[in-house]
Order: sequence, then C-alpha cells, then structure tokens
Amino acid sequence: MFLNKICLFSLSSPLDIETKFYNSEMGDLFLEVQIQNMSSSTVFIQKVSLEPSEMYTGVELNTVNQGGEDECTFGTRTFLQSTEGRQYLYHLQLKPEYSEKASTIRGLMEMGKLDILWKRNLGEMAILQTIQLEREAPFYGNIKLSLEKIPDTVIMEEPFHITCKITNCSDKKMKLVLKMCDTPSVRWCGNSGRYLGKLPTKSSLCFTLTLLSLKLGLQSISGIRITDKVLRKTYDYDDVANVFVVPSIVKMK
Repeated sequence: MFLNKICLFSLSSPLDIETKFYNSEMGDLFLEVQIQNMSSSTVFIQKVSLEPSEMYTGVELNTVNQGGEDECTFGTRTFLQSTEGRQYLYHLQLKPEYSEKASTIRGLMEMGKLDILWKRNLGEMAILQTIQLEREAPFYGNIKLSLEKIPDTVIMEEPFHITCKITNCSDKKMKLVLKMCDTPSVRWCGNSGRYLGKLPTKSSLCFTLTLLSLKLGLQSISGIRITDKVLRKTYDYDDVANVFVVPSIVKMK
C-alpha cells in the first residue's frame, strides 16, 4: 500500500518593490520604481518594463547616450547583490484626448502595470512578477493652474516670461480676473487686475506673464491670484514653480 503525499511550497519574492509618482511643474508625471534584493543570495534582473494604462503614454528614462548609442544607466550588470537596490524612472504623459476626462476622475486611478522578470540562479527559469499601479487622482477644485512654458535659468533684474494654462474643472461657466502680487524676490511686470475673459466648463485658456527677479539663486514664483466673478471666489497660487537666477556675467559665459 502506498500513500501519496503532496507538498505545496510557496515561493516568495526576494524583491522589495516600491513605486512613487511625482508631478512636475509643467504638469508631467514621473514614476520612480525602487527595487531592492531582500534575500541573502544574488538575484538576476532580466527585464523591467512598464505598460501604461490607455490614458497615458510612457517613456523609459533608464538609458544614456554614449557615442550615439543608448546604453543602460546600470551598465552591463543585470544582478543585485544581497540588500542592494536600484531605481528605475519613467515619464508618463496624459494623452490629449483624455485631458478633460482626467480632471473629473476621483479616487484611485489605474495607471497600468509593471512587469519584472527575475531569477535567482543563471540556470533556472525566470519568474515574472507583475505590479498593478494605482494612484490617487489629483483634485484641483474648480480651477486647475499649470505651466506651459518657463525658463530654467534667468538673469537677475532682466524680464523673463512664463506661460500659464487655466482649466475650468467645474460644471459652470466662469468669468476670470487675474491679479499679481509681488514678493520680496520676484516682481511682476504689467497691469494687475487683468480680465482674462469667459471660460466655459471643461475648457482651458493660456496667458503669458512677465516677471523679473531681484535676488540670485533659486527663487519661487508666487503671488498669482485668479478671481471668478460669477461665484466671487478667489484662488491663490503660490510656489507654482522655481527659477534659477544668475548674474549677467555668468549668463554671458
């Protein structure tokens, strides 16, 4: 008489994986993936790939151009020693046809999936580990302010321009007035209290502003005030961006 005994072994992943989303000043979205080997043996990373949701396009930022050819930022090393970690970066952009839909989403958003192909030993079969990506949808209230164009470096006491974009996220038409408030380091050029016009629901408009900085170093852009004359409500925007201010001699060099 024989007794068949079936033993089940659970295979736990040796990888600790963390994902973080970051919004840039220009409204772009970045995904950082941190992978760490938590086991006592070497783990070989065969492939890490991102498949964005249908609302986004994704670009890998894990290569550098060397002599006209793209090379991995990690070189030819495909393995992680025990406790060793690695960061992967991806650039996500919202497709234009989904821009209006994105402003109405609340709660968790499906951002796609991350596939990681790894193995412990060179001779064994690779194991696919899939991470479903979710992100809390940003809530902008009735108005969303984003930057379309801004310089990285400006010259002290010389005017520079930024282009802003306003989106009406509410279900009512707005009548908008723009007011600019000076700060100790940044001055606004032009008339404050400018009428921007009517903005229908789920629509956007762009406008260009002129500023100059009175201090060197990294300076914050603040003091934008937008008033909706229909609801008589004012929206304050401070620390919307940063510019690096240099003296004119450094800029000329």
